[in-house]
Amino acid sequence: MSVPEVEAQAVPEGVFLLDVRENDEWRAGHAPGAVHIPLGELQARVGEVPKDAPVYVICRVGGRSANAAAWLNHVGWDAINVGGGMQSWHYAGRPMVAETGGDPFVA
Repeated sequence: MSVPEVEAQAVPEGVFLLDVRENDEWRAGHAPGAVHIPLGELQARVGEVPKDAPVYVICRVGGRSANAAAWLNHVGWDAINVGGGMQSWHYAGRPMVAETGGDPFVA
């Protein structure tokens, strides 16, 4: 199944950005305003994801987010994978914040 995909530098401002990485990856560095739901919790927490706008899904390099986007599309959401994940986000110079108090990085 093909999943819509956009490169990190092309993700519009102000969209719903869903980060499906693990807790340690999230704490190390994430996009400001992103919503964190680890992939393993997504089915149980899908009600936290809005259905009235496209959902951009991101992980570390794009594999887990592609799986999450495919599942979301299958169950009625409009989901778009962020190709290259947070690695591409970082290399594109997009803003990042960390939960650790230190400089953000992609774990």
